Amino acid sequence: MPNTSSHPPQDDPRRDDPRRNSRGRERSAARFRAGDRPRTSQAPSERRKRTDPARMVAFDVLREVDESDAYANLVLPPLLRERQIRGRDAGFATELTYGTLRLRGRYDAILATLVDRPLPGLDPALLDVLRLGAHQVLGMRVPVHAAVSETVGLARNRVGAGPAQMVNAVLRRVSERPLDEWLSVLTKEAPDALAGLAATESHPMWIARAMREALAGNGRDVDEIGALLAADNVPPRVTLVARPGLVDVSDEAAWGDAELVGGRWASTALRLEGSDPAGIPAIREGLAGVQDEGSQLVTLALAGAPLDGRDERWLDLCAGPGGKAALLAALAAQRGATLVANEVAPHRARLVANALAAIPEGVVEEVRTGDGRDVGADEPGAYDRVLVDAPCTGLGALRRRPESRWRRTPSDLAELTGLQRELLASALDAVRPGGVVAYVTCSPHLAETQLVVSDVLKKRDDVERLDTAAAVRSVVSASGAGEEIPLSDRDDVQLWPHVHGTDAMHLTLLRKRA
Repeated sequence: MPNTSSHPPQDDPRRDDPRRNSRGRERSAARFRAGDRPRTSQAPSERRKRTDPARMVAFDVLREVDESDAYANLVLPPLLRERQIRGRDAGFATELTYGTLRLRGRYDAILATLVDRPLPGLDPALLDVLRLGAHQVLGMRVPVHAAVSETVGLARNRVGAGPAQMVNAVLRRVSERPLDEWLSVLTKEAPDALAGLAATESHPMWIARAMREALAGNGRDVDEIGALLAADNVPPRVTLVARPGLVDVSDEAAWGDAELVGGRWASTALRLEGSDPAGIPAIREGLAGVQDEGSQLVTLALAGAPLDGRDERWLDLCAGPGGKAALLAALAAQRGATLVANEVAPHRARLVANALAAIPEGVVEEVRTGDGRDVGADEPGAYDRVLVDAPCTGLGALRRRPESRWRRTPSDLAELTGLQRELLASALDAVRPGGVVAYVTCSPHLAETQLVVSDVLKKRDDVERLDTAAAVRSVVSASGAGEEIPLSDRDDVQLWPHVHGTDAMHLTLLRKRA
């Protein structure tokens, strides 16, 4: 059964194609040249002139993602509702859309061996049709004849009869090899092992390189890179957070008929098996939410970190869209503390307010719209605990936002890391002596994690690092988890999808010296 879940909450998305070698030249006669009219076994009267609604909607989502920088998880659900696509057809459209987005680098590398022109030179709509067809042939349980016929129908409907002939010929060539043979071809043609992994596991080369460096920088074996990249291509399970004091896991009425399994690390985490979270009473009432277990862990670690003195006033500096703020507020309510939630974007501030709607009155001081970089100067030493969930490349959530890997570029780092430094510096000014700051990113990139923290601390003598790994282990121990969480021997924490089953969240805990 297809995975029908859509996951909530970063420039030219084309990846570098593998270099062609003599093996590629030997196949040149089999390539399809501009202007060729590839043969088809179908008579003109048999050729599909249109395709089914599920494939149509998948194509339209891919075009919206490419043309408008939209996110698939925001575009697909309303389109399915608008076109009244439900049940198995909705599941098929979802799997086709997300699978094609995740694996488009792999399919582009395969298509590049069959089309005798650079792929970026093709009409973008035609290229999306070819990717959708390749995913059906190589990545889904769709019979080849159906995959080819329906994709040709899609091409005729969306890009024209001429391109449809090319689609027919190219997809028939794609179907001549099973996936494992294609992966072997890409690996052999790659200039080195990392380039081969980038092609077969569908990541831009710069991201594959950054991930390998992040593994090394966090004390892990660089040979894990294959497992890490592969984990980014596995759709994550829907994980819920049971907000403490608002809902109990044992409250059957709150969870309805949902099939739930306890989380691996956090006492607040629940994995949802096979249901739509929107139909769960606790979700509708704001007592629970959809939140990655890694996101829960870093929030719980901040709340449990040791500080000196009072523990009364907390701040979420970059609160949108509100998941961590809601968990912090629920914990604050149990501790007699209050929370201020700050968010620079008004529309995201509204999402934060919605996420906090079920929090007991008096716990949330304010949901404000403002630049987090100003808070330290405006309110020096005003808070006991501060969360800096900094804007980042999102490379730690590629399994959740498949289009992000094709949208981000190395040039994004300079702007983001500058912002991250300013936000962390502001948080350290906003926390009182003896208070704690959590620096969090959903990215393992060293430039966004370790280097940001070290650069900010070089300019200060009033901050000390806490044992972040000990704080996370304490959270896991309190949850009653049956295993010890594997962490590197460092004073910060980097989570990994292939090791922990979470997004690749980074956490550094810092304390202002009293």
